[in-house]
Amino acid sequence: MKRTRSRKGAHGIVDVAARAGVSAATVSRFYNQPDVVRLPTRLRIEQAANELGYIRDRMAGSLHNRFTGTIGLVVPTIDNAIFAEFVEAFANRLRHHERTMLIASHGYDLSLEVPIIRSLLERRIDGVVMIGFDHDPIPLSMLKDRDVPIVLAWNYNPDSTVPCIGASNHQAAQLITQHLIDLGHKDIGFIFPDTEFNDRARARKNGALATAADAGLAPPEHRILNCPYDIGEAKKLARTILSKNPPTAIVCGNDVIAHGVIYAAQSLGLTMPDDLSVAGIGDFRGSGDMEPGLTTVRIPAKRIGHLAADTIVAISKTGITPTPQHHLVDISLVNRNSTGSAPNF
Repeated sequence: MKRTRSRKGAHGIVDVAARAGVSAATVSRFYNQPDVVRLPTRLRIEQAANELGYIRDRMAGSLHNRFTGTIGLVVPTIDNAIFAEFVEAFANRLRHHERTMLIASHGYDLSLEVPIIRSLLERRIDGVVMIGFDHDPIPLSMLKDRDVPIVLAWNYNPDSTVPCIGASNHQAAQLITQHLIDLGHKDIGFIFPDTEFNDRARARKNGALATAADAGLAPPEHRILNCPYDIGEAKKLARTILSKNPPTAIVCGNDVIAHGVIYAAQSLGLTMPDDLSVAGIGDFRGSGDMEPGLTTVRIPAKRIGHLAADTIVAISKTGITPTPQHHLVDISLVNRNSTGSAPNF
């Protein structure tokens, strides 16, 4: 039996009216013809709706207790190649299931998840796929209150209470760091983005530094640097650290940063891998085609996208989380020409 959409626990228009001290008809007019409602009343209704987490159902008249065939996808960015392969695979797989996608990005600003999820819920999406485990608790509560299924993608945690499909980012960083250590590198730089609200980057940074520590290497603070996922910013930062007393190798938080480091090294006349080894994580499109080809860890974005689509569709149809709840995908080291033996090794 297909599940019917439950709105248990979700506040409705009557609750908003009671909180705002107005009639339900006034709240209805506010949403349909806001200009006819006096400003002080509009402000009270808006405040009440925000406090209660009320979601306007734009499609209630025609789709009551029916499925829309639309899945929401919320990603941190669509500005570079980080999630491009994943998004394409996810969308293609949804078409296989005769579903469509509404996509939104928050630019690594988790506070934007509240209006994003609110907008998706207003359109009665059948489920939501989100990236990683770091999220604002309010939108997660909004989804749970309305019995809208959630799948978390790109990272993996066997203890997650929400179905997750992804790779071990900690292991990915271990692989790439150990690769450089095995090549004899002892002076290694580490360039990662801010990890406060990015569990994928945090797992990678922790994995890289733990691997270095296990090998008896203790990188000083000036060898551990922050950089956003931006080629231009990475190039600028790398030119600074490579101009004086450079390390023999650099581990980058992903391929976007690694591309910037390679461009910086080339602009300074350095040759890879003879003068410098550079390694990334992700194996994005283009990483194998640049010169030199980038050594990296392949995270199978296409497979993650397919599995995420299959899982969210299955849950949205039945209301039952498929077994297994979590899926750990395999990763692999891709050894190309941007890394080589350390000098005198």
